[in-house]
This record gives sequence, C-alpha cells and structure tokens, in this order.
Amino acid sequence: MPDTIGRAGPLGNCRVAILIESDFYEPEIFYYQRRFAEEGCEVHFRTRMWGQSALTFTGHEFRAPFTVTMGIEDLDDDQLRGYDALIVPSGIVADRLRYTEDITRLAPAADLLRRSFGEPGLLKGIICHGMWLASPIPETVRGRKVVCHNNLIGDVRNMGAEYVDQDVVIDGDLVTGRTGQHCHLFARTIIDQLAQRRNR
Repeated sequence: MPDTIGRAGPLGNCRVAILIESDFYEPEIFYYQRRFAEEGCEVHFRTRMWGQSALTFTGHEFRAPFTVTMGIEDLDDDQLRGYDALIVPSGIVADRLRYTEDITRLAPAADLLRRSFGEPGLLKGIICHGMWLASPIPETVRGRKVVCHNNLIGDVRNMGAEYVDQDVVIDGDLVTGRTGQHCHLFARTIIDQLAQRRNR
C-alpha cells in the first residue's frame, strides 16, 4: 500500500506523519490511512529506513504487508514543522522504533519525538503502547495529563506524567489514547483539534 494519501476535504493541505514498524495493529493503521485522507490530509507513514529505499513490514494480527518509503533519519526541523500532526501508534511499533544500537544516543524515532515536543505548532498523538517511545525522553511528558494502555500506567507515572482514566486525553498539543481499539476516538479527537487550530 502507498505511504502517502490525500485528497480535497475539510482539512485540505494538512499533513500527518504516522510512525510505523513491524507488528503494527492493522485495524488501527488502515483506519488512519483512510480516515485522515477522508478529511483531506496528506498522510505520510515514516520509519527508520536503515539505508534502504523501501521496507515492507507485516502486521501483528493478520500478517498484512505494508510498504514504507519515507524515513525519519533525514527528517530535519524545517520538514518536521511542515507537518500538522505526528502520531505514534499502538502495539509493538514504539518498542521496535526505540531500539538504539548505540546506548549513548537516542534512537532516531525517540529523537524525532523529542524534537516534536519542541514544536508547539505540531500536534502530538500517542496511543496505547506508543508511550514506550517517550520512555527515553520522560521530560517530554512530565507533569502532563495522559492515558495509555493499562500495562503502562506504572511506566507513565514513573515518567512523571499524570495518568487520567479516560479513553482519550487532551493536554495542550498532546493527545493520548488508551488502546488501539480506541483508534476511532483518538483519530476523531486529533481531527477536531486540527480543525480548531485551523479555525484559529
């Protein structure tokens, strides 16, 4: 499947970046692919490319293939500011993306998320186990209201975040969701937040 989709709609010219890796939750990823495009957003799926021009990942539930051609290693700050939202999805994606072969350096995806938190104009969306990607950079969520998968409640509290028992939580430029099965509520909230920002 292509990693860029968009068309005319209420959020035309909006750009959304979604991180992806193997063991992605297919119902969530395929929902985002179509739902944001339905609003007119240009959707880019990005990953660590490891020097390759294309990588094909397989999903967790059905082993569905998904080919990605856009990387995160070469995404500079100006390009990052060209996005309206960055989404860290559920499941094992964040765990795979936080791997670093050099333990003295952040993984490229964790560094991208760190830089994203320095851009208040960029809406950050983290759902379910996506919070794993923030674990090397706890200062980004310290003191902020979040929700995550029940298995990570202790993790987010240890990171200094304030856990809120809701399906979706908004804290300024951060939207968090409980599980991948709440992706429809999560996406709806992000769309609403993007529309509000556009109207302002």
